[in-house]
Amino acid sequence: MDHSAAVGAVRRHLDRHFDRLGEQGSARPGTDACGWVSREVHRRFLRRFVPRGARVLEIGAGAHRFTTELAARGCRVVVTDASSALLAAHQRRVRGTPAERSVLRREVLDGADVGRYADGEFDVVLAYGGPLSAVRCCAVGALRGLLRVVTPDGVVVASVLSLLGSWRHQPSALDGRETTDRRYRWSDVVQLVHAAGGELVDGSASNWASAGHPDTLAHLAADRAAWRRFVEHEVAACAEPGARDGGTHILFAARPA
Repeated sequence: MDHSAAVGAVRRHLDRHFDRLGEQGSARPGTDACGWVSREVHRRFLRRFVPRGARVLEIGAGAHRFTTELAARGCRVVVTDASSALLAAHQRRVRGTPAERSVLRREVLDGADVGRYADGEFDVVLAYGGPLSAVRCCAVGALRGLLRVVTPDGVVVASVLSLLGSWRHQPSALDGRETTDRRYRWSDVVQLVHAAGGELVDGSASNWASAGHPDTLAHLAADRAAWRRFVEHEVAACAEPGARDGGTHILFAARPA
């Protein structure tokens, strides 16, 4: 199979994957549908900033969903996570799929320390799922490191947990108690990028409308056409500057200044 055919096979696999997620969301909209929308917002944001064929460092790869999307774009991916067990789970899920061909290697990595990599070694760093939220004391240094390992015209694409969005969708989430992960306002993200020596390219919320409304999601998910329209509107709403503090996550793209 040549490269273009392999990429096409990966894309068909990805489309079936998201179709299945959508069907699961119809059955259990309180969890899967909201998660599906979040992943779709993240996926589309990724596609805006990750060039085809890019060399990518994926921080906190988790369950492989975005590795699969990167593979569909013909990227070459160094997959990292915080433990060998997580990487083993990733390998089990990806092994036997076309996406495995895009994985250069898997490495245990603390996302706050990328000192093993050379300056400009990657075109893109992808840090989805909140790795920067797990770094409470040295987020500026962590992001500075990620910006260092991308090329001068490269980009860091990341998501962090939203402070105000968490409060909006779950008022009891912020009752004065300390949380394990750091949560951000959009203004915090702006300051973080600048303090790390980066230039902010763009941002988005995730789940601006879809979090906290399981009954509404259940009604929409029962009609495929209505569901697809809702997702399109949700993605567009999340991209509005005024919505960036209103979702469960804040997505951003930054490049070296």
